[in-house]
Formats: sequence, C-alpha cells, structure tokens
Amino acid sequence: MKLNVHEIDEAAKELVYEEPTDSLNALLRHGQVCDFEFPGTAAVRVDYYRAGQELFFQGHIEGSVLGHCARCLEEYTFDVGKDFFVVLVPKEDLPDEVELADDDLDLSFYEGDHVDLSPLVREQIILALPTRPLCRDDCKGLCATCGVNLNTQTCTCTEHSGDSRLAVLRNIKVGH
Repeated sequence: MKLNVHEIDEAAKELVYEEPTDSLNALLRHGQVCDFEFPGTAAVRVDYYRAGQELFFQGHIEGSVLGHCARCLEEYTFDVGKDFFVVLVPKEDLPDEVELADDDLDLSFYEGDHVDLSPLVREQIILALPTRPLCRDDCKGLCATCGVNLNTQTCTCTEHSGDSRLAVLRNIKVGH
C-alpha cells in the first residue's frame, strides 16, 4: 500500500486494507525450511498523520498463520496480532552519521513522494511471530530413536541412558 506524502496532513486519517503476504512468505522461507506461512492476507488498520516533515503511523495487524512445529514437525494454525507505532522522517534531513537513542527505536526513514507501507507491515508481522514454532508449549516432539510423534503415540523404544561409550564410567565408585 503506497501513500502520497503530500496527501498526508495534520488531521489523522484511518486506512483499513488487506496486505498481500506473498513477499512475506518468501522472506519466511529459508531454502526448504519454512517455520511460518501466511495462507491468506493480513488485515491492517492504520491511523496516520503528519507533524512537520515527520509522518506518524499507528495501527494493528492481524492474520492467520500456518506454523510447522520445531519439535514434532506437525502443521498447526494460530492467529497473530500486533499493535504498532512507527515514525518516518525524511532521509535527506539527516546527517551521514546519527546516534540513535532508545526513544528512536520506532523511527524509520522515507524518501521521495510516496511511502510504501508494505515493508513496514512485513517487519511488524515478523516481529509478532514467535521465535520458535511450537504447536503447544508442552509438545513432546519425536522419539530420537524411532521417530514416532510422542504427542499422539507411545514409543516402544527402550529408555536410552546416555552414550554407550561412557557406560564403563557408570560403574566407578568414588569415595573412601
């Protein structure tokens, strides 16, 4: 979604639209590995206005996500939602080197006559995703020996008690 910078004024305006997720899905894919995927669009609601040359964007993003569990490898769905606040300042008004303070973490830059909200929305969605895809917090994962999903089946493998090369050390008795 592109907005003309000259049409953004001091009075706040609201914009509601569906953000396509094809380019987001491409960012989330790492070769053959894909932890998260958006099967549909992301719903975006944003209020925007200007104060001088600074552009302010505040809103909410939400969508349905298909996750691939890192423990059991099963697919699962969940909803993601995130409030955001971003300030854009003209890039040409800045010196070559700028030291940012903690208050500047929501600060980004724009150039030209148009602001493309899509990269900002993609960034906010990625920030809203969990760092590790888990179908549930207590997911038991797969058996390391036979590969059975321990959430749905009981494994018939014997309990493995460590590296067999160190078995002789288990019989050492320490003491006087």
